[in-house]
Amino acid sequence: MDRFQNILLVGCGNMAGAMLDGWLAGGIPAARFTVVDPHRESVPAGVTLRRTLPDARFDAVLLGVKPQGLDAVATDLAPLVGRETVLFSILAGVEFASLSARFPHAGAIVRIMPNLAAAIGKSPIALDARGLDETGRAAVTALMAPLGTPEWLASEDLFDAVTALAGCGPAFVYRFIDSLAAGAEALGIDEEQAQRLALAMVEGAAQLAAASQASPGALADRVASPGGSTRAGLNVLDAGDALKHVIGEAMTASRDRNAQMAADARKS
Repeated sequence: MDRFQNILLVGCGNMAGAMLDGWLAGGIPAARFTVVDPHRESVPAGVTLRRTLPDARFDAVLLGVKPQGLDAVATDLAPLVGRETVLFSILAGVEFASLSARFPHAGAIVRIMPNLAAAIGKSPIALDARGLDETGRAAVTALMAPLGTPEWLASEDLFDAVTALAGCGPAFVYRFIDSLAAGAEALGIDEEQAQRLALAMVEGAAQLAAASQASPGALADRVASPGGSTRAGLNVLDAGDALKHVIGEAMTASRDRNAQMAADARKS
């Protein structure tokens, strides 16, 4: 982590902001961070906020703009990204080839796929890099560790699939929680109480699954006694693999959309 003494965040919306919050909560000094964002009204104490790019070099530059905003910042930003700088990108669908074309002098480029749980140190962090040796990869792993669980991918081709899981997956989980609460409300439970109970249940179940050596599927079967109420509910979800099919279709749609954005970025 000591390799990255000064870090520039170009764009600091929801995702980059969550990463910044996670780094600060993980103990990285605020003075190491500079944020350039013309729309951001404030940043955490100790972080430098600018409206325009500074005339300086940084150990790391994080691209936190929307993918369609890359070209708007790349021309002015490229001179700041030299051989001593590691360029980090959280831009969904923007591949190494596109990043290298816009930042040809970067010392290394790292693609990152986190989610908003980075703010509380609970995000999966998918990583792939170009131009890093083992020492550099270790430094990146250490930098990402306060945000959650860093995982290096075998190839860039997996980013679309990982985006569907780690990037889009939280929205699917939130929708499932909402559906659980709605189901409870339909059974007569007060709406707000149903929401609280659903959230508490999912939080506890997730923590137990994370701490268990058994797979989630095995844990589901442990909860479901033969002929019991849980088994009756699981029989509905398992019939024809209904739940697996709908989640699989959702993830496929997300993966395909990410691949399309990558194709669009290659054309630009």
